Amino acid sequence: MATQKTLPTDVDVHEFLSTVTPAKRRLDGERLESIFSSVTGAEPVMWGPSIVGYGQYRYVSPANPRTRGLWPKTGYSPRRAQLSLYGLKDLPEGAELLPKLGTYTEGAGCVYVRKLEDIDESVLARLIAIAFARPDDPDPTRD
Repeated sequence: MATQKTLPTDVDVHEFLSTVTPAKRRLDGERLESIFSSVTGAEPVMWGPSIVGYGQYRYVSPANPRTRGLWPKTGYSPRRAQLSLYGLKDLPEGAELLPKLGTYTEGAGCVYVRKLEDIDESVLARLIAIAFARPDDPDPTRD
């Protein structure tokens, strides 16, 4: 079984955010930290070198039930080209609400936003709350 590569670290989130470039991406990252922390009530944790995560859950891969791991319930990464938002579309309630977010594109497991001005922050807050309420995936090896 493969070893999970992206795990929680001890890196300080605020120190990480202070190094993000360009400046606009840093400001968006700081605003997202405020929104995510306010909605979840959780302390942010760095996952790998660039993901700011909130909470965690145990997952079981739908493609291979023997593949399991931990992942943040929700989070974001202020990448140079765009903001990557995690966990917002994983649950049916979030997927249903997502079209009301504003201007975004989708990847396999995340939502991409070019700038915060392109989205409705109240919808984002609702999506974060839905994602943060996520339980662990069921373990098919237990009854």
